[in-house]
Amino acid sequence: MQATEQAIRQVVQEVLAQLGNGGRSTNGTHRNGDWGVFQTVDDAVAAAGDGFKALSQRPVSDRVKIVQCIKQLCTAQAEELGRLELEETGIGRLDHKIQKLQIIELVPGVEFLKCDALSGDHGLTVTEYAPFGVIGKITPVTHSLPTLASNAISMIAGGNTLVCNPHPAGRLIACEGARRINRAIYEATGLENLVTIIENPTIETANEIFAHRGVRLICVTGGPFVARAAMASSKRAIVAGPGNPPVVVDETADIDNAARSIITGGAFDNNLLCIGEKEVFAVESIFDELLSAMPRHGGYQLNCQQIDQLTKLAFDPPKDGSDHHTLNRDLVGKDASVLAELIGVQVPAGTDLLYGETDESNPFVPEEQMMPFVPFVRCRNAMHGIELAKEHEHNFRHTSIIHTREVRNMTTMGREMDTTLFVKNGPSSAGLGLGGEGYLSFSIATPTGEGITSPLTFTRQRRCALVDDLRII
Repeated sequence: MQATEQAIRQVVQEVLAQLGNGGRSTNGTHRNGDWGVFQTVDDAVAAAGDGFKALSQRPVSDRVKIVQCIKQLCTAQAEELGRLELEETGIGRLDHKIQKLQIIELVPGVEFLKCDALSGDHGLTVTEYAPFGVIGKITPVTHSLPTLASNAISMIAGGNTLVCNPHPAGRLIACEGARRINRAIYEATGLENLVTIIENPTIETANEIFAHRGVRLICVTGGPFVARAAMASSKRAIVAGPGNPPVVVDETADIDNAARSIITGGAFDNNLLCIGEKEVFAVESIFDELLSAMPRHGGYQLNCQQIDQLTKLAFDPPKDGSDHHTLNRDLVGKDASVLAELIGVQVPAGTDLLYGETDESNPFVPEEQMMPFVPFVRCRNAMHGIELAKEHEHNFRHTSIIHTREVRNMTTMGREMDTTLFVKNGPSSAGLGLGGEGYLSFSIATPTGEGITSPLTFTRQRRCALVDDLRII
């Protein structure tokens, strides 16, 4: 009896010690990991699996709390976390890194879940939207923490947990974000490891996640290589693939609005957004007027010689029989002033975007280059512009933009391009609820067809039928 009492007393003391230490053990780790950060895929998936079981026992109201925790954290700590991301990755703009975290509040949560019911002579059938379980997630370097936070909201709102393999160049901020998210969730609900992450991610750890028996679904936001790898997996994959969004401007457009919109979308975070304006096809009759309007909104025009210099720095010629130029990754996401300085040009303070006239053979036109330089190509008329836009979007079916007052031109381009996002008379960002109607997500699944992801994207349908009862009419 004495031994039993002593054992009980020891257990109680250990529990109290844990509570007094915020749930942390004396070696600095939180249970089986460092607040969701793990060294191996097996450990991360196992922890996320335990987290899913615990979450499944909680009411949906707890998911509401969790979503709010993530949104409040991103908003309150946006400046610090945005600065950390820029310091680690070295790409983009600080003001826009901060803004990308502040707008996480626009990502939808549990309110997107729904219940469908059919009532008839033979009773009542209800269809509800259930979680998959543990979701494997790959995040990009371009928006490391915003993508993780956005996906965490959508996936947890749907009742899932996740294990993340971040891009190696953005792993530090992703891991720090995961730690902070998990702490906030634990303090609000007592739940652990709803977001797990690999501290030292590699291609090998990504492949382990793709193949792991404990992972039920894959979601990838990244470049063509990792997108293809995910789609080759035996698991269902939700893949946000590449894009090269074109802009068509016709003779009926509001020229000042078109110029302002091109800079708003194309300059955001130095053109790192996959939806960002990458090339402009403008009709001959308003071409020069459009170029003249750009400086009023933060644009700086390069001449032909300067564009040629920049092109030679930004791209290497195609190799090994490929028809694609090789992008200079060192210039991706750099400020417009930095690109200008490389070619001996001093631009005015406040310059957001470089631009200039090219022909369609310039590699800035067909390549998704993610730099704050946008090429402008003359076209005969709107139909010619739409033809060029379709050719250089490469059938990615990602994003396209048109500026026109002619409804027929909108209709024709919408049908021809068949893109997931199609924006008329506004910046590309309007397609994600930023200045236009709709909701925000940092994962736009184009190759696999889910489109702009939401909590419903990460659920599966379950039907429950009650035969011959509860039809009360």
